[in-house]
Amino acid sequence: MELVTPGIGLIFWTTIVFLVLVWLLQKFAWKPILNAVNDREESITKALDAAEEAKKELEQLQASNEELLREAREERDRMLKEAREVKDQMISEAKGKAREEADFLMKQARESIESEKSKAIMELKNQVAEMSIDIAGKILRENLTSDESQHRLAEKYVNDINLN
Repeated sequence: MELVTPGIGLIFWTTIVFLVLVWLLQKFAWKPILNAVNDREESITKALDAAEEAKKELEQLQASNEELLREAREERDRMLKEAREVKDQMISEAKGKAREEADFLMKQARESIESEKSKAIMELKNQVAEMSIDIAGKILRENLTSDESQHRLAEKYVNDINLN
């Protein structure tokens, strides 16, 4: 029976030591361990929240970047359209100016040609008139040498005047 007595004593002292150890752990170790675990849990929660916030900000930045790209494309397209319009307007204005200048030059050329034509016609009329006077003078000198031919010519002119 001696074997049973030391076993009960051992169980008793083991239980006492266990309870003291539990009390010491609870008094001095569990609070810091639990505080460390709670702090760690809080820091992990904060890190997860920060990661979630960063993910949301990243999504917002991506959406903002896409919007900026869309606006930049629209601005580029608008600028290209304006440049094409300006180019077309400049070409149109240049064509209009060229057309006006060509019309002006054509008008000047026509006026110059008309003026030269008028001068040439006047000169030709003057030459024809001078030649006619010269011819008439020569004819009259030859035909009017006698009194009878002068008299016939005077009567013919008088008759022509009455008819006209």
